[in-house]
Amino acid sequence: MAFNNYQVKSIIKVLLLCVALLIVAVSLLYTDNLAKKLKEEERVKVALWAEATRQIATMQTDDNFDITYALSVIRANNTIPVIVTLEDGTVIANRNIDSTLAEDTEYIEKTIEVMKESNEPIVAGLFDDQNIIIYYENSILFTKLKLYPYFQLLIITIFLLVSYYAFSYSKRSEQNQVWVGMSKETAHQLGTPISSLMAWMELIKVNEGHVSTEIIDEISNDITRLELITERFSKIGSEPILTPTKMFDVVSETVGYLEKRLSSRVSFEIINETQDGTCHLNVPLFAWVLENLTKNATDAMSGEGALTYKIYENEKMLYLEVIDTGKGIPSGRFKTVFEPGFTTKKRGWGLGLSLVKRIVENYHNGTIIVKESLPNERTTFKITLKK
Repeated sequence: MAFNNYQVKSIIKVLLLCVALLIVAVSLLYTDNLAKKLKEEERVKVALWAEATRQIATMQTDDNFDITYALSVIRANNTIPVIVTLEDGTVIANRNIDSTLAEDTEYIEKTIEVMKESNEPIVAGLFDDQNIIIYYENSILFTKLKLYPYFQLLIITIFLLVSYYAFSYSKRSEQNQVWVGMSKETAHQLGTPISSLMAWMELIKVNEGHVSTEIIDEISNDITRLELITERFSKIGSEPILTPTKMFDVVSETVGYLEKRLSSRVSFEIINETQDGTCHLNVPLFAWVLENLTKNATDAMSGEGALTYKIYENEKMLYLEVIDTGKGIPSGRFKTVFEPGFTTKKRGWGLGLSLVKRIVENYHNGTIIVKESLPNERTTFKITLKK
């Protein structure tokens, strides 16, 4: 099965997203595992600290008691906030608590409540017939370790977003340069044959007895069409002039010209459901939109079928639907058909629908979508413009 460029790009994007999500998931799991181990180690340290505190508090003097070791254990805790109380709530010691707030009863009570929610208190034996309760909070290192993957994810996300917008801007600029260059070059290339045809037209008119009037009229129409093409290309890359125009007039004129030059097995119908149907258009450019949609539809029908142009409106918007009876478009390609380079033909650069989208959206501030597509039944392109 062959894939076109856009399918390959879509697959690559999905794979990159999956890899990124996998990296984040592994990072979160690994960090969470480390955090759990660190939490267990901190609880062991607090328990050891609590036992040393209890022994000093009760001044046990049995053979196994080493006060120097107990003091060293207590002093070694420089990271874990600890508050020691009796069962009745009397605070008898604290460690790694802000010294300026250690005497603030309200602050200590609030801190104890927070510590209760974070970790289960440790009972460290009796002192004056009351149990010694050790409340503790996880160290700053533990907190940083828990937050690190989220911070890492945030940085990666910001970097990806900035990179995406930078890449998109660069890509749009490059595409604009391509469009402008192609337009100006085409206009330049068409200039010479147009001038030549106009000269031959004058000679034919002088000797009109040898050429029928109908042929002269058709040649004249084609020359006008070539001039129109030149005008269209010259307008790309510059700000177009939009004038109030009836949509029906543009559609009927364009379809009338194309109907004589496309397959005779294609029927054309224009349905006008508007009262006025006026919107701001650049007629040469919008006629180009209609030509591209019509030629694509004719190709999709293999030169045989029916083409319908339906114009309708509401209070603010004007709508044009181009409906063909062709082979249809898969739903997964409704958006990619407008991308430069997308084509199902053996020949062609896949610029037709991309150009259509650019003219409708960039020059007329409208929208164009594939409204629906039923295989081998009908496909509908819908254009929406402000009235």
